[in-house]
Amino acid sequence: MTKTRAFLKWAGGKYGLVESINQRLPEGRELVEPFMGAGSVFLNSNFESYLLADINADLIHLYQILKTKPDRFIREAAGFFTPANNDKAAYYDHRVAFNQERDRFRRALLFLYLNRHGYNGLCRYNKSGGFNVPFGAYKKPYFPERELWFFAEKAQKATFVCQGYDQVFAQARPDQVFYCDPPYAPLSTTASFTTYAANGFTLDDQAILARLARETAATGVPVLVSNHDIPLTRELYRGADLEVVSVKRTISRNAHNRKKVDELLALFTEASLHEPCPVTSAPVAPLAVK
Repeated sequence: MTKTRAFLKWAGGKYGLVESINQRLPEGRELVEPFMGAGSVFLNSNFESYLLADINADLIHLYQILKTKPDRFIREAAGFFTPANNDKAAYYDHRVAFNQERDRFRRALLFLYLNRHGYNGLCRYNKSGGFNVPFGAYKKPYFPERELWFFAEKAQKATFVCQGYDQVFAQARPDQVFYCDPPYAPLSTTASFTTYAANGFTLDDQAILARLARETAATGVPVLVSNHDIPLTRELYRGADLEVVSVKRTISRNAHNRKKVDELLALFTEASLHEPCPVTSAPVAPLAVK
């Protein structure tokens, strides 16, 4: 199958992992993603329908507009991708305008512009909710017209909602399959990237998500979760069927530091919860508590 890229640049995007994810996703009528992000799994999977959620309202509003008004949105978005707008001063002017904008359509246009012109495809907000990613200084930012049209067409099978992961799990139905791509647990105390939304995803959230995945799977609704392969996640995902995959980092300050890291795909099913936990690699060391 030919893979399709998301039209947004996204920290932690799953484009490089979609084959492994699709191999692990059980069959079902509807795929539910409580942490949609840029939508690589949605774009590269084949379900009858999709329920796609994220707590980032800017992201969800953009998707809703692209689904309902693709012609106008793509036409007007193209107007932002000019040499004059690929300029540091212009970028910061647009960033100020975005943070002050209340019209959803105009804000969605600016969100796409900032995403493709900002540093490393980051989506980051300060504590006041202001978008604060610096200028990316790219030679010629790419306007993803083909990717936008592909997304708009496939979006006709999807419902986009701005909800927290706990709200999404509370609505689980027997004909659904869940795929969860939460902000990853940090590999170290200096590697945390949790300012994706104004309120970060904490270690408590990691534990709550694991509990909800386990409880939902016990009702017959399978849940696949991806995360870093570290002692913490192996402990949180006990009872799941675990598989380790190596992927290349896509977000790092220096390109030469974008090394491969092990990620964990944890599949919670009724069957897995009643089986002994499989041994997939070396024994896990005890967690160090400071």
